[in-house]
Amino acid sequence: MGKSDSIGVGPMEQQEFVDLHSGERAWATREPYGPAGFKGLFTNPYVAMCALFATIGGLLFGYDQGVISVTLVMDQFLDVFPRVSEEASGAGFWKGLMTAMLELGALLGALFAGWCADKFSRKYSIFIAVCIFTVGSVLQTSAVEYSMLTVGRLIGGLGIGMLATISPLYISEIAPPEIRGALLVLQEFSIVFGIVIAFWTTYGTRYMSGEWSWRLPFLIQMLPGFLLGGGIFFLPFSPRWLCSKGRDTEALEVLSELRRLSTTDSRIYQEWCEIRAEVTFVKEVNAEKHPDLQEPTRANRIKLEIAAWGDCFRHGCWKRTVVGVMIMFFQQFVGINALIYYSPSLFKTLGQDYEMQLLLSGIINCTQLVGVATSLWTMDRFGRRPLLLVGAALMSVSHLIIAVLVGKFGDQWSSYKTEGWVAVAFLFFYMFSFGATWGPVPWAMPSEIFPSSLRAKGVALSTCSNWFNNFVIGLITPPLVQNTGYGAYTFFAVFCLLAFVFTFFFVPETTGKTLEQMDQVFKDVSSEAEEARKLRIEREIMAETRREDVPKV
Repeated sequence: MGKSDSIGVGPMEQQEFVDLHSGERAWATREPYGPAGFKGLFTNPYVAMCALFATIGGLLFGYDQGVISVTLVMDQFLDVFPRVSEEASGAGFWKGLMTAMLELGALLGALFAGWCADKFSRKYSIFIAVCIFTVGSVLQTSAVEYSMLTVGRLIGGLGIGMLATISPLYISEIAPPEIRGALLVLQEFSIVFGIVIAFWTTYGTRYMSGEWSWRLPFLIQMLPGFLLGGGIFFLPFSPRWLCSKGRDTEALEVLSELRRLSTTDSRIYQEWCEIRAEVTFVKEVNAEKHPDLQEPTRANRIKLEIAAWGDCFRHGCWKRTVVGVMIMFFQQFVGINALIYYSPSLFKTLGQDYEMQLLLSGIINCTQLVGVATSLWTMDRFGRRPLLLVGAALMSVSHLIIAVLVGKFGDQWSSYKTEGWVAVAFLFFYMFSFGATWGPVPWAMPSEIFPSSLRAKGVALSTCSNWFNNFVIGLITPPLVQNTGYGAYTFFAVFCLLAFVFTFFFVPETTGKTLEQMDQVFKDVSSEAEEARKLRIEREIMAETRREDVPKV
C-alpha cells in the first residue's frame, strides 16, 4: 500500500469506523447501497448499464450455440457439407464433432482467460476475446469444406470461452452485493436471448435459395462482436483488479463512479477498505505459501502462475472449486444443450413433422428465455440454493414423465397424438424450469465464491467444466437419442436427481454477501490466526488512510 495510493476520506465517516474496541471486527454491519434484486437495478443505473453492455459477450456465446440448430437440417447447408446429412455413413459422429468443436475451443479459451484477465485486465481481455471470435466467424462464414467450418468453430469457440469466463467475472466485480445476482442473471438472459435470435434468424434464412441461407447467420454474429469490442473501452476497469495491481486511488474513483456516490461516502469507504484488505491478505498468505517465488523474475512469475492454479485445490479454496466445477457439470448433464443443439431431432422422436419440429424448437427457446427473466426477481429474493433445489426436482420429474411416454408410445405416435403432445408440454415445462433455476445460478455463483487473487482462475476452471461437459453432451446426444429413445430422458433424469443431492449437501447460500465475505460462507478460512490477520490488515488500512493528508477527490 503505497503512500501515493492513499486517498482522503471525510473525517466523520472515517472516525465512525476507526474508533473501535480492539477486539471487535472493523465493521459489524454493512449499510446497503439500495434495495435488493430487480428493484435495485433502478437505483444503480450506471452499474446496471455497464453490466448489460458486458453481457453482449453472453449474447455472442448464445448465438454461436443456437445458430447450428436449424443450420444442420438446411438442404442448402447439407449440399455443401454432405458428411453431416442423415444418409451419410457415420453422420451422427461427424455432426456431433462439428457441433462440439465450439465447446472444445471454448474450453481452451476459458483456460487462457484466467491468465489474460489477471494480466491485461477484465475489460481489455474482453477486447482480445472479440478479436479471436471474429476470426472464427470469418472462417465459418466463408467455409467451403467440412474441415474449414470445423476449424472456424474451434477458433470461434476460443473467443466464446474467454467471453463466457470474463464477462460474468467483470460483472461480479463491479456489482454491489444487493443486485449482484440480478446482474449476473443478465448474463444468462443474454445467452438465451442470443440462442433465440440465432434460431429465428436461421429459421427465416432457410427460405433463401443458395448458400447465403446459412452463411448470412454466421456473418450476422460478427455485428454485436464489433459493438462490444469498440464499446468496451468506454467501460470502467474492475475496482478489484485495480487494487490487485496497487492502483488503489483509481479503484476508489471507479467505485465512486459505479455507485454514483462521493468518495467520502461511508459505504464507498468501507467497500474500498474491504477490497484492499482482501488483496493485502492474499498477498501475505501467498508470500508464506510460496516464499521462494517472490523475486520479480520471469521464471518466478511463470511458476507463481502455475502455483496459483494449484492453490484452487488447496485449503481455503478447494471447497469453492468443487462447487464451481460441479454445478457447471450438472448444468450440462441435466440435458439443456441436448435440447438446444438437437431439439428438432428430439421433437421428431415425439412424433412431430418437419415443420412442427422447427417451430417448436424456436418456441422452446423462448420458453427458456421467459424462465430466465423470472430469476431477475427470484435469485436475490429467494437465494441461489433454493432455486437449484427446486429446479433439479422439477426437471427430474419432467424427464421421467417424458421417458415413460416415449417408452410406452414411441413406436406408434400416430395413434397416440394426445400422449405425444403431453410429452411436448413437459419438455416445455422442463425448459422453463431450467431457465428459472439451473440456467442462471451456475453462471452467477462461480463469479462470487472465489477469493480475489484466485477469482479469475476459479471462474475459468468452473467455465472449463461447463465447456468440457458441453463438449461431451454434444458428442453423445445424437447416438444416445438415435439408439436408446426413452433412455436419453432417463439418463438426464438421473443426473437431475444427483444435482439435487449435490446441492443439498454441498452448495451454500451466497445471496446478500459481499465477495469479501465468502470466507465466512464456506468456513474454509476460519482459524483464529487468519481472522486476526484480516482484522489487523483492515485496521492498518483505515489508520493509514486517516494519517495521510491527501486532498479529496
